[in-house]
Amino acid sequence: MSLLSKLRLITVDVTGTLIAYKGQLGDYYCMAAKHAGMPCPDYQRMHEGFKIAYTEMARQYPCFGFTAKMPNIDWWRTCVKNSFVKAGYDYDDETFEKIFRRIYSVFGSSAPYSVFPDAQPFMRWAREKGLTVGIVSNAEYRYKEVILPALGLNQGSEWDFGVFSGIVGIEKPDPRIYKIALEMAGNIAPEEALHIGDSMRKDYTPARSIGMHALLLDRFKTADAESWRKSGAPVLPDLVAAQEWLTRNEGEDYPKKSEGEETIASQVLKRMSEKL
Repeated sequence: MSLLSKLRLITVDVTGTLIAYKGQLGDYYCMAAKHAGMPCPDYQRMHEGFKIAYTEMARQYPCFGFTAKMPNIDWWRTCVKNSFVKAGYDYDDETFEKIFRRIYSVFGSSAPYSVFPDAQPFMRWAREKGLTVGIVSNAEYRYKEVILPALGLNQGSEWDFGVFSGIVGIEKPDPRIYKIALEMAGNIAPEEALHIGDSMRKDYTPARSIGMHALLLDRFKTADAESWRKSGAPVLPDLVAAQEWLTRNEGEDYPKKSEGEETIASQVLKRMSEKL
């Protein structure tokens, strides 16, 4: 009997599982600065400044300001402002507002993202098999309302419901976000659900802790993947492989590709990763 035959629900992570960022953070911050008549900031300093600012904001105002009832745009305005300051750039208010508005607009669109070529087919296949498909993501409301639809991943055709941390006020790795997903799917039992993601800490461990099945994708051959496997987690290269894994019978070995053999999806993913 295959695992698929036991499931009623599949939930999926977004970034790294369904979509990936295009280019570098500095590309978009540079374009915004130039749009405001300022020189392009240093990419490395900008990247490091953003990492620090984002981490601090997420700690102080989790879930994009949900608990503090901070408007999403204000959360991002503070985060972007702090990113520039920590990178060594302190603009006057008028200049910064021009830069910020450009950045906020771009990251609220499909422009900075690419959809993995196996994402839409996999989600549609799962729904055609009679499964409910949900999204569980540490993301703000624009992913649900703007970004995913603009990328061709629509509620009603690719997914049935979404649990976004900026909307529900709980974020991974808190297991409660997965319990919310089970409730939204119709109070499905955890043993009838599978979560697919790309993080041991945020996806696999919390999903398994409440009794769900879980699977990790290693799209970019991360160094952590071997430790994931040693801990007992199923680790697969893409959603094409996940579909095969779900439909094989228990006890049947997952077919290994011969040397040099790649799926079309894997070839496309490799080209995408080279651009990131």
